[in-house]
Amino acid sequence: MDKTEVLAIIPARGGSKSIPRKNIRPFAGHPLIAYSISAGLAAETVTRVIVSTDDEEIAAISRRYGAETPFLRPAEFSEDSTPDLPVFQHALEWLHKNEDYLPEIVVQLRPTSPFRRVQHIDQAIYRLLEHPEADSVRTVCIPFQNPFKMWRIGQDGIMQPLLQTEFEEPYNMPRQALPEVYWQTGYVDAAWVDTILTKNSMTGTRILPLVIDPSEWIDIDSPDDWRRAERLLESLEITFDDLGFQL
Repeated sequence: MDKTEVLAIIPARGGSKSIPRKNIRPFAGHPLIAYSISAGLAAETVTRVIVSTDDEEIAAISRRYGAETPFLRPAEFSEDSTPDLPVFQHALEWLHKNEDYLPEIVVQLRPTSPFRRVQHIDQAIYRLLEHPEADSVRTVCIPFQNPFKMWRIGQDGIMQPLLQTEFEEPYNMPRQALPEVYWQTGYVDAAWVDTILTKNSMTGTRILPLVIDPSEWIDIDSPDDWRRAERLLESLEITFDDLGFQL
């Protein structure tokens, strides 16, 4: 690990529609982004933690909790519809040009996952190091609903199965008879820098799974999610010892 530079990037733009200013809104006594920063700093595999933001206030709070903010993200990479790839390419290219710094591995830590366990960050990085032929590693879990039983409704109002498969009427099959599927949690995405800069992808085509327990997947996308997640921490159903970091 001494020779492996692993950069954790936390993307946190200022605009947020569902929960205004959610990245720095107090969550159980600390700004939401502080949880991802602290998890990245606590991971033994991570050598540097930066926040990519277009917002001065987010940058200042991020520095207070130990992250670096070497630049402010340009507005063109901070729109509602901006995907991850240009955000990460901008960060890597800026660091290479201005600091002559280029890590070997990049790990994405989304602020909306405050209950990410430090062990999952390290496990994802170690998995990628053990499989250099892979392009990336993503945390996944078994979903609560099986997509083989999902539908679309056509313009004629008639339902059509979401998936076209070799099974005859999979939506009428017992769940146990269907293939096992996995949901990407967004907790930890780790990739070789070459995957992002050369292959122009956040994942590449050879993606390894890091399977986590479904009970560990808690993502905050709505005010209801926020309230439920805060209650879990305040009731000690989830503790900082579980997560592997302190605030």
